[in-house]
Amino acid sequence: MNAWGKRDDMVVHNDHPFNAEPPPAALAGRPITPVDTFYARNHGPVPESDPEGWCLVVDGLVERPLTLSVAHLRALFPEQTVVATLQCAGNRRAGLAGVRDIPGEPWGRGATSTASWTGVGLAGVLEHAGLRPEAAHIAFEAPDVSQEPSPPQAYGGSIPVAKAMAGEVLLAWAMNGEPLPPAHGAPLRVVVPGWIGARSVKWLRRVTAQSGPSGNYYQAVAYRILPPGVDPDHAGPGEGISLGPVALSSAILSPADGARLAPGPAEVTGYAYAGDGRAVARVDVSLDDGATWAQAALDPQDDGPWAWQHWRLTVDLPEGDSVIAVRAWDDAAETQPESPAQVWNPKGYANTSWDRVAVTCDA
Repeated sequence: MNAWGKRDDMVVHNDHPFNAEPPPAALAGRPITPVDTFYARNHGPVPESDPEGWCLVVDGLVERPLTLSVAHLRALFPEQTVVATLQCAGNRRAGLAGVRDIPGEPWGRGATSTASWTGVGLAGVLEHAGLRPEAAHIAFEAPDVSQEPSPPQAYGGSIPVAKAMAGEVLLAWAMNGEPLPPAHGAPLRVVVPGWIGARSVKWLRRVTAQSGPSGNYYQAVAYRILPPGVDPDHAGPGEGISLGPVALSSAILSPADGARLAPGPAEVTGYAYAGDGRAVARVDVSLDDGATWAQAALDPQDDGPWAWQHWRLTVDLPEGDSVIAVRAWDDAAETQPESPAQVWNPKGYANTSWDRVAVTCDA
């Protein structure tokens, strides 16, 4: 275990702030990701927190501003548990960087994980505060200060009121049945199922109802899809497409890219994920770069609409080199683009292209 309670084989992209993902095989066949395996994405140092002295402020366009401790939240509102997948917007950025250079952590397939989250519904807290009709967005504020903006700024973001008032959005204090660890937002965080992980703000201090989106750097400038010709260092607030719901994607968890295997039958496993409550309807696997496809079996999915879909297929691998490709379809008949070149963008977000692994079979 490292200092943040993570497994020793985590792929650490940055120590300060701590950003790490598990090796893909560690996610295979696990509907719920253990806390020591769950990816970590931070923009500043993990803040020190005093659970006893911590409080949440709810203010802005509400009739009754609130100041609540975790004990208040537990006493006033019914406890809820939601199984939800969180995915970094930069998941599989390494595939985009293979097209053209991109700054930022070269995330592989592991910047996505699933946990059981326990807390209270954000909607109930906002109703208790008396959300005013002119409120259109709910902003979140945290104490972790990032050096990326100039000047440095504490982390924040927002979601539209319609999402905030949906029953699945939580103010969570527990993860997989245990208190949140410091690296995952203790003592309280937001969990926004179906949306990019950046909106599930950790170490939550303030919830503000307002007429427009958050002006925080990580809402107004970062986490936006920019056109290919734009220099991300000079993009202004509001430029590009703001990221919210997670786009359909899939990945191969086993075998590993570069694996050497015996020819013959081999099981291919992975995950697929369609954000914001859409369902994965089908997963296809190809050994000939999409000329033909075989349909994978979907594992039983009993964790609700906000969790990923694991899948598996046994393929017959020939001697020599093979490339295994995967694509998913959702229940709106949307599927993934063939090439990362089709979705390349200067910040390296939302690589939704087919995932591929290369393997070599020796007789």
